[in-house]
Amino acid sequence: METIIKEAVTRKELLQFIKFPDRLYRKNKYYVPPLHSGELNNLSKKSNPAFEFCEAKYWLAYQNNEIVGRIAGIINHKFNDKIGKKTVRFSWLDFVEDIAVLQKLLETVEMWSRQWDAEYIHGPLGFSSLDSPGMLVEGFEELPIFVGKYNFPYYPVMMDKLGFKKEVDWVEYNVKVPAIVPEKYLRASAVVMERYNLHCPRIKNKRDLLQYADGVFALLNQAYGHIFAFTELSEKQVEKLKKQFFPMLRPDFVSIVLDSSNRVVGFAISIPSLSKAFQKAKGRLFPFGLISIMRALRKNDTLDTLLIGVDKHYKEKGVTAIIFSEIGKAIMKNGIKYIETSRELEHNRNVQNLWNKFEPRQHKRSRCYIKPLGS
Repeated sequence: METIIKEAVTRKELLQFIKFPDRLYRKNKYYVPPLHSGELNNLSKKSNPAFEFCEAKYWLAYQNNEIVGRIAGIINHKFNDKIGKKTVRFSWLDFVEDIAVLQKLLETVEMWSRQWDAEYIHGPLGFSSLDSPGMLVEGFEELPIFVGKYNFPYYPVMMDKLGFKKEVDWVEYNVKVPAIVPEKYLRASAVVMERYNLHCPRIKNKRDLLQYADGVFALLNQAYGHIFAFTELSEKQVEKLKKQFFPMLRPDFVSIVLDSSNRVVGFAISIPSLSKAFQKAKGRLFPFGLISIMRALRKNDTLDTLLIGVDKHYKEKGVTAIIFSEIGKAIMKNGIKYIETSRELEHNRNVQNLWNKFEPRQHKRSRCYIKPLGS
C-alpha cells in the first residue's frame, strides 16, 4: 500500500499530528496522552522560545487518506555549536505496525537533513532535554510518568531493521518507600548542613517557591551542562517554565538547599503522579481534566521525581542527604508508597546510587538511536 508524506503546517494539520497517538493507542492501558494544548504550544514557533535557536518541521504519513504515522525533524543550532557537528533530531515519532511507514517517515527527515549538510540524524530527541527523550525498548507493561512517553514493542524492532544503532540509553526506576525515613539520612543531613553552613528555606506556598526559581534554573544549567544532548536554557525558556511548570508544584515535594549567602546549591523537584489523571483527561484540560489533575495532586500514593541538581562545588559532599531528608518528611506525611524516577542516563551512577539504600526496581529503558548520513 502506498504511503504518502505531507507536511503538517496549518493549525488543523498540527492538531491531527498531535492527536494521532490518541487513536493509535486508544486500547492500550499504558499510554498517557499529553495535554493537546501543551503539545500545540510546544510545537508552535510563536509560543516556544526554543525556536530562537531551533528549526523544525512536522510530517504526517497517509495511506488511503488515513493518517498512519507522524514525525518531527528538529535542528538545535545551539547544541550543534556546542558539539561542533551538524546534527538533526527526529522526534514525535509514532506509526502503525508497518515498517514501510516508518521508513518513509525517517527518509523524509533524512532528505530534509541533507539540505542542512547534516552529518547524522539521531533521536527521539525534542527541542530541549526537558522534552522526554528516547524510545522505549524495555518496560512495555509499565505506566510512564506523565511527562514520559510510551510506544509499542514493535518500534525498536523496526528501528534496528532499518539500520539505526544505539547512541545512548536512559533507565527508570520504581522505588518502594520505607516505613520511616532512614535515621542515617537524618543524621547525615544535620552533619552536612553544619559542616558547610547550608540550610533549607521554609517554603509555605508557591509564592515562596517562585523566589528561588531563578536560582534553581541557573543551577540546572550548570549541573546539566555535561549531560548528553543538553543545551542551556535561555532566559525566555526559563520564564516560560516558571509560568507553566512552577504553579503545578506542591512546595512540600520540592527541596531547595542554600549556602550561607542564600545561593541555591542543591534542589530536587518531584510531583504526585499525574499519569492516571492525564489518562482520564484524554488530552483535554476542560471540562473534567483539570478536576482529575487537582485530585491527583492532593491525594496520591506515588511520587514522580522530575529534576535533581547539586552545585559542582558540593558534589560528593552529602547534599543529597539534605534533599532526601527534606522531601522524606513530606513523603511520610502524605502516605507516599512508591517513587517513580524520570529517565536517567544509564551511566549516571551518581543519580542511580541515590536509590541503593531503598528497594529500587529498574523497570524501564529508553534509547536514542543514531544513523550517519553519507554524502
